[in-house]
Amino acid sequence: MIDRKLRAAAADVLEACRAHGWRIATAESCTGGLVAAALTEIAGSSDVVECGFVVYSNAAKEAMLGVPAATLKRRGAVSAETAVAMAAGALKHSPADLAVSITGIAGPGGGTAQKPVGLVYFAAASRDGRCLQRRRLFGKIGRRRVRERSVAQALAMLLALAQ
Repeated sequence: MIDRKLRAAAADVLEACRAHGWRIATAESCTGGLVAAALTEIAGSSDVVECGFVVYSNAAKEAMLGVPAATLKRRGAVSAETAVAMAAGALKHSPADLAVSITGIAGPGGGTAQKPVGLVYFAAASRDGRCLQRRRLFGKIGRRRVRERSVAQALAMLLALAQ
């Protein structure tokens, strides 16, 4: 699943973080650890990759990252607010300098009219207070492709913060 393009993007992120001496944490739901896998696919990544949180359930989002129960109840697991809270939680619960989060509906089921299959929210945050947010509607392109595109988006956001 980590193709040549994703590997190259991960290498760019690692190089940019090394230049600053920064470390990364990931907080992943629908990608199940694929961002961390893309980064750690590259030998020597241990000097940049701090940790990864795979938080598929709401209970895990609350317990491991401190996502407020009220946010999950009011906005849902698939929301911009939850993505931001996940990224903030990854920074709070690790010594990392940068964090990226992903939460969405990869499919093929689970979508609704308000939150269709292929809807994914992202946040990338830095210890110095910068935060990027993205909403992507990939559509019904298949679970594998939604997850691959989500990894690419997350790596791009990390690179933007690291440059």
